[in-house]
Amino acid sequence: MSDTDDNAPSETPVAELTPRRARLEHKRLAAEVQAANDAYFQDDQPIMDDAAYDAKRRRLVALEEAFPELKESGGVSSKVGARPSGKFAKIRHRVPMLSLDNAFSDEAVAEFAQRVYRFLGRKEEAGGIAFTAEPKIDGLSLSLRYEKGELVAAATRGDGEEGEDVTVNARTISEIPGALAGPDVPEIAEVRGEVYLGHADFAGINERQREKGLPEFANPRNAAAGSLRQLDVSVTASRPLRFFAYAWGEMPVLPAPTQMGVVEAFKRWGFRTNPLMKRCESVAELVAQYRLIESQRATLGYDIDGVVYKVDDLALQARLGFVSRAPRWAIAHKFPAELATTILEAIDIQVGRTGALSPVARLKPVTVGGVVVTNATLHNEDYIKGFDSKGLPIRDGTDIRIGDTVTVKRAGDVIPRVEAVDLSKRPADSKPYEFPTLCPACGSHAVREHNPRSGKEDAVRRCTGGLICPAQTMERLKHFVSRDALDIDGLGDKQIEFFHSDPDLPVKEPADIFTLARRDEANFKKLKDKEGFGAVSAKKLFEAIEAARTPPLNRLIFGLGIRHVGETNARLLARHYGSFEALRETLAAAADPASPQRQELDAIDGVGPTVVEALLQFFGEPHNQDLLDRLLEQVQPQPLEAVATTSPVAGKTVVFTGALERMTRDEAKAMAERLGAKVAGSVSSKTDLLVAGPGAGSKLKDAAKHGVEVIDEAGWFELIGGGGGA
Repeated sequence: MSDTDDNAPSETPVAELTPRRARLEHKRLAAEVQAANDAYFQDDQPIMDDAAYDAKRRRLVALEEAFPELKESGGVSSKVGARPSGKFAKIRHRVPMLSLDNAFSDEAVAEFAQRVYRFLGRKEEAGGIAFTAEPKIDGLSLSLRYEKGELVAAATRGDGEEGEDVTVNARTISEIPGALAGPDVPEIAEVRGEVYLGHADFAGINERQREKGLPEFANPRNAAAGSLRQLDVSVTASRPLRFFAYAWGEMPVLPAPTQMGVVEAFKRWGFRTNPLMKRCESVAELVAQYRLIESQRATLGYDIDGVVYKVDDLALQARLGFVSRAPRWAIAHKFPAELATTILEAIDIQVGRTGALSPVARLKPVTVGGVVVTNATLHNEDYIKGFDSKGLPIRDGTDIRIGDTVTVKRAGDVIPRVEAVDLSKRPADSKPYEFPTLCPACGSHAVREHNPRSGKEDAVRRCTGGLICPAQTMERLKHFVSRDALDIDGLGDKQIEFFHSDPDLPVKEPADIFTLARRDEANFKKLKDKEGFGAVSAKKLFEAIEAARTPPLNRLIFGLGIRHVGETNARLLARHYGSFEALRETLAAAADPASPQRQELDAIDGVGPTVVEALLQFFGEPHNQDLLDRLLEQVQPQPLEAVATTSPVAGKTVVFTGALERMTRDEAKAMAERLGAKVAGSVSSKTDLLVAGPGAGSKLKDAAKHGVEVIDEAGWFELIGGGGGA
């Protein structure tokens, strides 16, 4: 379940709400926040990302501030976490485990500091109040109770007042000392911190989950929480959980008068503390430490979701106290939920079913929006170079290279994308990425087509391998046997998928379809004995394949799946060239732009430059020629239905221009084709006849240049015998 617009906080300002609307929205939000709390803290399965949750809770609090009658004692807005699940015994916290308020901007951090100064009656300009800044670990909060230096209890946060007893499980974590060491360890010491998993350990756990056929964890936080809260302690012991200490509960005698000092004592006692914790004298220093920690996020090896600031002086903390569920002396500066920084380790090229080459960024794993991201889209080669679809610079024109430190964005369910590059961290030996010009799947040329409308190259580079490209084969085969192509009865999408992966009767290219029956005879395991087939269906399939050996030429051309060659163009080509051999020979010669064959191809009415380019690319690829040779050993394409061969225009190339009064241009073309003529769109030396109506322009000049006979519409009807079926 994920957050949607339907349950997002209302955009209506709170001040404009009526008491009734405020009550209804408050009731809905309270239920949603409580459900999110239960899912996150009890079930270790979040149902919304942090940003959505924070927005709902902020709206809930705003409603209660504007309408105090909505605030309930012990209500959702004042709670932390969720009730203990009931799977474990309960432990009541001597000192509540409260949560923190959040800041989402530098300005909000400055406001937090101003509130601290105002509450204490001090002037910020005078300074004097120090803060600590430390990474906010994205894990499971745990409170450890030591008596006379010995670990006696471990409890989860629960609802902040009461948690679950996970003492036995906690003892299996190597970074949680069973006994504290040092002369200043107090009689009672409740040390609090975060249980978490490193990225590498998380990947290992999910790999073992896959091997066992068990569900994978969505992210390290879920995995850590699920590992600690196991009824079978051996499962907990088998997982490499870690622990950072950073806070405390009941501790009558503190080892130091400052936050920094107490955490340093934890380290002396045997705990692991975070080396990025720093004491700061100003808001500017806090924000600078936030930026530093954020920049190192990709290399830490564990998840953090922000930076926590705390007033360092414990006496001032005591004076500041608490408000609702959070201390006045601390705040969490959260990272944007949809953004994360990581390292681009490689760029892979994926070939889609239409031959499009799509670059994919392989990333050092990072959690974005509650999901571990290892891949992100790079769109196309222009995007890698730093340009958008219009050719305008993006990211200040900065290109993307392997080894770069990049910002990844994931909004909602959208595929993550690489958003920005940190040039200050670019390796000195990095090189611009060279986009491949050969298909990585089949070795065919990969080209960017010229778009005649925009006058520019298409953004996408495509493989010209077509039917021989393994990345495209299955979809191409489905097209080849489809209704408007060879239309082989009993060989649909499902059957193509079956044969494509069948080890006994594999179909990897069109020619393989026509050898199925022969190969089936030679196989020990017959098609009729395979699941989904029987003697009757196998026999009918082989008969349908046999009947398809003499396809109409236009259907065969369409079935090849040449880009931009649809049914209409396939019919035009079949009509114009008459045979597949003639088409192949013409396209081989037409590779020379100055050849008569190229002029003839360009002149076919309805076949534009985009189609011509696609045809030349397809037939110019040696792999495709080999495939066609194998296919033509199995099929004999037939010319289109017979056309008149005794008419005065049979075999002639005709061009129509200007306004026609007795028929439309389409009718004229169809009539000429029925009479055996070839219709072209431009005049060349190959043209035999130009039919010119009123308004004829440059084609008349071309006709004069090439010595082409010119007649008007009346002359056309007189030539063909009066009506021609018009």
